[in-house]
Amino acid sequence: QKSTKGSVVLGYVFRHLNLVEIDYFGLRYCDRSHQTYWLDPAKTLAEHKELINTGPPYTLYFGIKFYAEDPCKLKEEITRYQFFLQVKQDVLQGRLPCPINTAAQLGAYVIQSELGDYDPYKHTAGYVSEYRFVPDQKEELEEAIERIHKTLMGQVPAEAEVNYLGVAKSLEMYGVDLHPVYGENKSEYFLGLTPIGVVVYKNKKQVGKYFWPRITKVHFKETQFELRVLGKDCNETSFFFEARNKITCKHLWKCCVEHHTFFRVPENESNSLSRKFSKFGSIGYKHRYSGRTSLQMTRDPSVQLPRPDQCIERSRSKTYPKRTQQQTGKSFS
Repeated sequence: QKSTKGSVVLGYVFRHLNLVEIDYFGLRYCDRSHQTYWLDPAKTLAEHKELINTGPPYTLYFGIKFYAEDPCKLKEEITRYQFFLQVKQDVLQGRLPCPINTAAQLGAYVIQSELGDYDPYKHTAGYVSEYRFVPDQKEELEEAIERIHKTLMGQVPAEAEVNYLGVAKSLEMYGVDLHPVYGENKSEYFLGLTPIGVVVYKNKKQVGKYFWPRITKVHFKETQFELRVLGKDCNETSFFFEARNKITCKHLWKCCVEHHTFFRVPENESNSLSRKFSKFGSIGYKHRYSGRTSLQMTRDPSVQLPRPDQCIERSRSKTYPKRTQQQTGKSFS
């Protein structure tokens, strides 16, 4: 019902998926102009105006909202499996670009998780071509995946998935939530929200990186977005960007606030940077992130994880017709 809180809808989804480490995940939806938003647990469905305007029916997409800096350290296999599924999709859809040798390694772990050990009787020529790993997939990649798959004997699905995440987490664009903005002279930039801070890209090159503990203020007014950063000399510098419109600016601000709250180490952590920080007090946000932070999740004594005897049902990947000899050299897009 429209009076239902977002937290109730999320609760149904988390129970259905049997997830306990829930704070990394959320439900996304798109408005009519394809701007993406996250369902706010504290608001009713009726208060999500952009969602209400799209339906009924209303479409929500389950996914990772906050990418763990090291997904291999997630406590439960079911959580790691959901991360594996999401990152695999990020690679397939081109959101997480990777060089061909890395793509081959990742693809081999996917095949090992899905099909188990290489068996020459079952896995006949071209078996890898039934699966999709990257955009514009070519035969040379599939052959490399097959070669590596043969070396992974004995890895059970959970092991292959952890190894997959171990490789994927080191990719430059892992867990980066990109937002288009403009800098001086209307030059185009992207602000990337990541587990460690805000990264600034221009022409696909990284031109700035600001770590969460050093970001002292996140603010927006109309279409102007401000990031205030504490330098090593303890002086603050403000960086200003223009968003396309008020709606995208507020959305960027909201996402930034939530990432900042989720990943930033609290001030009572006894390190020198936190002590320097104390004079700034707490950051005054109108928007509140209501879940547990990354640190609270790792230290929560109330939930004993992993739960014993968890049985995980893995879903099969979509398969495609096998590449034939006539198709050799062509790519699957």
